[in-house]
Amino acid sequence: MSALGDQIQEFLAQLERENASAHTVRNYASDLRQFLEYFTAPEGGAPEPERFTNLDLREWMGSLHEAKLSAVSIRRKLAAVRSLFKFLHRRGVVGVNVAQRVRTPKTPKTAPAVPTAEQTNRLVDEVAEGKLERAEAARDRVIFEMLYGCGLRISELVGLNLEDFDFAGRWVLVRGKGKKERQTPFGSKAADALERYLAGRKAAKAGERALLLNARGGRLTDRGARGIVKMYVRALSEDPTLHPHSFRHAFATHLLSDGADLRAIQELMGHASLSTTQKYTQVSLTDLMAVYDKAHPRA
Repeated sequence: MSALGDQIQEFLAQLERENASAHTVRNYASDLRQFLEYFTAPEGGAPEPERFTNLDLREWMGSLHEAKLSAVSIRRKLAAVRSLFKFLHRRGVVGVNVAQRVRTPKTPKTAPAVPTAEQTNRLVDEVAEGKLERAEAARDRVIFEMLYGCGLRISELVGLNLEDFDFAGRWVLVRGKGKKERQTPFGSKAADALERYLAGRKAAKAGERALLLNARGGRLTDRGARGIVKMYVRALSEDPTLHPHSFRHAFATHLLSDGADLRAIQELMGHASLSTTQKYTQVSLTDLMAVYDKAHPRA
């Protein structure tokens, strides 16, 4: 393997040592493998890491544009390369993070697709009613109640441990992006779902403290939880495009629509920047415009 390939493997190993999510490691590995392949000549290896220039990276980004990749995909791949070169710079392998000098492509500001409160509650209620005959129906209900009731990311949900819960005060400790922790409240319906699930929860493997367990008594994985959500959505929802993050979007949008303060929503969702939370105001304005266009005689 080339020196660049070796450094990529070291970087990925470091991510795992830092407890980065499996989803993050998998995406970085894929993007960096493609980056390595682009710069690997048929009869020779890839350039040494210290020989890269920002012109090389601009050429690579140009190839991504020519391949018709979206701005979102290009931004993600550039973020992976920037993190790699930051790692190399920190280790003294390169003198400067050349990827930092490459301009990030702008993405169109589009509002996330959000199901209505009626659609969301109908789906979660049908999961709670056991519309699908499932051996782990109680666990599945917890998944939906926590995704929508707390606005959790799927990685945050499967990362929850039993000791993270304050059942008396109805608070849960959530570990978000960048190892940031936040305290998030959960409501009465989530509390009821948790109580029913824990009362009949199967035996866990020795030493396993995960809240959500798989069929073998180990921690339910990110992929496993996504598969459960997808199965219910296909069977019960009128919108088959819904995914776990849709419930996080719904959580924020429905709070905002009912008058919640934007900064409070920022805290609940664990956003580092208020600008990230502000995208939900765009959703609400879009809804208002739809109501105006439909109802006002001069629209």
